[in-house]
Amino acid sequence: MKLILDFFPIVIFFIVYKVTGDLITATAVLIPATVLQIAYTRWSTGKVEKMQLVTLIMVVFFGGMTVLLKDGVFIKWKPTVVNWLFAVVFLLSQFVGKKPVVQRIMESGITLPVQAWRSLNLAWVVFFAAMGLINLYVAFNFSEEIWVDFKLFGMLGLTLVFIVVQGLYMARHMTQPPGANQNEEE
Repeated sequence: MKLILDFFPIVIFFIVYKVTGDLITATAVLIPATVLQIAYTRWSTGKVEKMQLVTLIMVVFFGGMTVLLKDGVFIKWKPTVVNWLFAVVFLLSQFVGKKPVVQRIMESGITLPVQAWRSLNLAWVVFFAAMGLINLYVAFNFSEEIWVDFKLFGMLGLTLVFIVVQGLYMARHMTQPPGANQNEEE
C-alpha cells in the first residue's frame, strides 16, 4: 500500500498529462494530489517524514509557479531541486551528527560497519546529484512528452536499479547484530 501511496501523485500527473496533453493542467492536479497523499499519510500513520514534507513544499512552490505563470519550466526544475536538496542533506550528514542519513533511515533493520554506512550514504549523494542532472538534460533537450514519460518511468527505473545495486552492496557488508544467533546455539 505504501508503494501505491508514494507514487499516487506522479501517476495522477502522468495520466492527466496523457489525457489532456497539457503540462499546466497536469501540474494543477499534481498539487492537490500531493496534499491528499501527505494528509492521508498523516491520518493513517500519525506522522509524515521530512523527505515527504520537502517534496510537498517543492510541489506546491514549483507547481504553483507553473500554474500561476503558465510556464512548465518551473515544474521541470522541481525534480532537480528536490534531488539536489537530498544530495546536500545526505552529504552534510557525513559531517554533522553521529550518523549519516542513510544509516538513520535503515539501521533499525540492517547492521553494517561504519565505513559501509558512509560509503552507502555517499552513493546516495552521487545518485541524487546525477538524477538532478539527468532530469535537466531530459527536460531541456527532449520534448515535453518525453520528459513526462521519463519523470515516471525513467526516474523510477533508475531508482529501482540503484536500489538493487545498493542491496547487493549491503548484502556484502552486513554483519550479524549482537545476539542474532542465540536461538541456534541453544
